[in-house]
Amino acid sequence: MALNKEEILALLAAKEEKEINALYEAARGIRKEKFENHIFLYGFIYFSTWCRNNCNFCYYRRSNSIDRYRKEPDEIIKIARDLWKSGVLVIDLTMGEDMVYHREAFKPVLDMIREIKQITGLPVMISPGVVERDTIDAFAELGVEWYALYQETHNRELFCRLRVGQDYDERMDIKLYAKSKGMCIEEGIMTGIGETLSDIADSILFMSKLGAKQLRVMSFVPQKGIPMEHARTPDRSLELKIIAILRLMNPGVMIPASLDVDGIKGLRSRLNAGANVVTSIIPPLTGLAGVAQSSMDIDEGCRTVEGATAILSEMGLIPGTLAQYRTAIGK
Repeated sequence: MALNKEEILALLAAKEEKEINALYEAARGIRKEKFENHIFLYGFIYFSTWCRNNCNFCYYRRSNSIDRYRKEPDEIIKIARDLWKSGVLVIDLTMGEDMVYHREAFKPVLDMIREIKQITGLPVMISPGVVERDTIDAFAELGVEWYALYQETHNRELFCRLRVGQDYDERMDIKLYAKSKGMCIEEGIMTGIGETLSDIADSILFMSKLGAKQLRVMSFVPQKGIPMEHARTPDRSLELKIIAILRLMNPGVMIPASLDVDGIKGLRSRLNAGANVVTSIIPPLTGLAGVAQSSMDIDEGCRTVEGATAILSEMGLIPGTLAQYRTAIGK
């Protein structure tokens, strides 16, 4: 469905419950038309929380004095195997911009990906931050299906305030280079970071023309030790409306319902708004962290395939198969 900026703004500003529910119903209808009642499940392995960047919104920013880890390859591979056996369809390997891996030309990561793909046969999503083109070439040669790298905002001035010392175009260009090499790309925005509704509408329009196979939105969550620690987290209705609008405008893309913002209790509302992917499934008691919420629901065992499918079942939804997923993303 084609929407112009004025129409998007009207939907974002909607306050009447009847109007908002109609938006969600329309989004669910489009999702059902494209994917029937199938929802796809992603495993999440945040394998290094070291980062060279100093983003004002991120708990793992370079200058934050926190405990960090860098998981060993054998441990990561075992976790990936366990996630595969539990029923996820994608292994999302995420890291901060850890200079150890950059200095090693990502060889340990490439070796790890090769083994994970051999063992599981699952699509791999790599989220390493901004890398060099030859690293993208290496990912593509290995058959890595996904490169995830979000701008967070497409307002350049706001981007510079949030991602201190980083280059908007460098971040965008490497994402588009990965797409040119045949990788699927994911783009995303964050709400509650100083953006306006006009900024959000511009981002929705931009993302809808980008050719990304996955589009996401996440609400900002204040965390200890960051410059935005005392900022307010936004009302979740904004995130939900954005999910629904993205679905209306991009019927066939993957749109995540992330467990990383509100934990398992936030899954139902995001699926109700038209999301078709559950992300940030993390096996408990593995020492792994989330991003927006570093520990919520993880060791309690809620952010698992079992925890997600219980809610899917209540909603009349079922986990999609690997064959269905590969057909949906063209991989």
